[in-house]
Amino acid sequence: MPKNYLHRLLSPLLLWRLRHVNDRVYLILVSVLVGGLAGLAAVAIKTSVHGVQTLLYAWVPEQYRVFALFLYPIIGIALTVIFTRYFLGGTLSRGIGPIIYNIARQSSIVPRSKLYSQLVTSFLTVSFGGSAGLEAPISVTGSALGSNLGRILRVGQRERRLLVGCGAAAGVAAIFNSPIAGVLFAVEVILSELSAPFFIPLLISSATATVVSKALYAGQPFVLITSSWPVQGIPFYVLLGLLTALLSVYMIRIYFWADKFFERWTGTFRKVVLGGFGLGIMVFIFPPLYGEGYNIVQLLLSGQPEHLVDNSIFSVYRDENVWTLLLVAAASMLLKVFATCITVGSGGNGGMFGSSLFAGALMGFIAARIINLSGVYPVSEVHFIVLGMAGTLAGVIHAPLTAIFLIAEITGGYALFVPLMVVSSSSYLITRYFEPYSVYTRKLVTRGVYMHADRDRGLLAQLDILSLVQTDYEPVHPESTLGELVTIFRHANRNLFPVVDDVGQLVGLITLDTVRDALFDDEHYTTTRVRDLMTMPPAVVNPDDTTLDTLRCMEQLNVYALPVATNGRYLGFIRKSSILSNYRRQLLKETE
Repeated sequence: MPKNYLHRLLSPLLLWRLRHVNDRVYLILVSVLVGGLAGLAAVAIKTSVHGVQTLLYAWVPEQYRVFALFLYPIIGIALTVIFTRYFLGGTLSRGIGPIIYNIARQSSIVPRSKLYSQLVTSFLTVSFGGSAGLEAPISVTGSALGSNLGRILRVGQRERRLLVGCGAAAGVAAIFNSPIAGVLFAVEVILSELSAPFFIPLLISSATATVVSKALYAGQPFVLITSSWPVQGIPFYVLLGLLTALLSVYMIRIYFWADKFFERWTGTFRKVVLGGFGLGIMVFIFPPLYGEGYNIVQLLLSGQPEHLVDNSIFSVYRDENVWTLLLVAAASMLLKVFATCITVGSGGNGGMFGSSLFAGALMGFIAARIINLSGVYPVSEVHFIVLGMAGTLAGVIHAPLTAIFLIAEITGGYALFVPLMVVSSSSYLITRYFEPYSVYTRKLVTRGVYMHADRDRGLLAQLDILSLVQTDYEPVHPESTLGELVTIFRHANRNLFPVVDDVGQLVGLITLDTVRDALFDDEHYTTTRVRDLMTMPPAVVNPDDTTLDTLRCMEQLNVYALPVATNGRYLGFIRKSSILSNYRRQLLKETE
């Protein structure tokens, strides 16, 4: 349906809304709509992926299944690449990072293609065993729903930003049936800061998605029944927090190393073949790496870790040597991030959210089993498994509250609240010491987008350089005479003048103070040229520079304005006062 036709169709309804429904109630109604649609999207992708996985698994006889697990991921990645190339124009921005960028730099406008692109590509990737999670694609789809519904229903920029968060919260809530964790994910990861009244739409959207998910998709991802935890286990929980922090740092660094590696690796279908072949070999040797891995987590929680070696070359040693089991668990834990990076880098789609939970569960199991084998103190393996999930998630995505409440909600482990806080907070603090930015924000920071570092950076990141450029400065030509310059001075409102050549290139600056003495030298009005009087600018701002770096540069150089140019071509000037006034305006919007 064409966009203009849709606006004309909705115009009478929107006019009626302006007359009869106040903004707060309207925002709540829209958040319910966003939550419902995001819940339906989450149910659709969960049901279809798990259904296709079951069919593909049962379709192959057991004796050939290990070879099928080798081939399936290659097929899924290839189908994803074909869909991306021929239906999306070859562009598929993956993960939560682009959504944060949309909020910071593009007025919370998420492309309409994300309404379907993330669902289709993640379905193709994960259904065929791609080693990545569905959480990021579903959250991105929810964010796209919130942004585009906000644009259609004519809400303001600030409200549209909130609806992006509502969609992301609803996506996480619907995946795990965890409404509180969904809200906290939106606040910690997507929005970074939020005023108290905006929590209500977030809660309502998240609750709506959870209701839809529970009504249409029965069952929790994981189940844990516990009533207490031993106080004597606190030192071991702290130790687990340290271990999950080290694992988180490892996963973040491997993720970005692999991202740079695949960026330099040319050839789309070459990536598919070689990457898919590498992933197939990893899955062939370590079958737990197949798919999201939540089935493995459920086996650990149900006390059946020996099934980790099923359908693998290590299956003959299942009942003979416990160290073989620990070796397979440790290798699967360390290789999961490689499997996810290969899945995504080769052209598939998925996220690190589920991979963090998988690796954290294995870390908890390994730590608990080794402690118990040592005889130092008996610990609950099930407790350590869920605590490991929380600690690793808190470290990888830098969201400790999300990790605490997510694990408590999806496992029913509210009795473990204190251990969850100990492990998650210690893991988060240690990880931040080594890796200040999360797996979602580190790449954005390299582009100058600071959403979560602090409030000032976040607000300045929302200001676009080009929107602050002032073009009312009178340019002068380098070959103009001093007499012509004096004439320009008489009619100008500024005392700063860019020197621009015939092709628009910035070659220097003229200020009234630097030529003041020459103005009274009448004899040289026709012989002195602007090129003889101009000075080089102390710095030139590029449109891709951040406002934060521009402001810092002005402070260091002690100047009130700097020229803006792209590839040397003059665009205008940016003033310190303009940056600060727009920052103040943005601050008022955030706090009103």
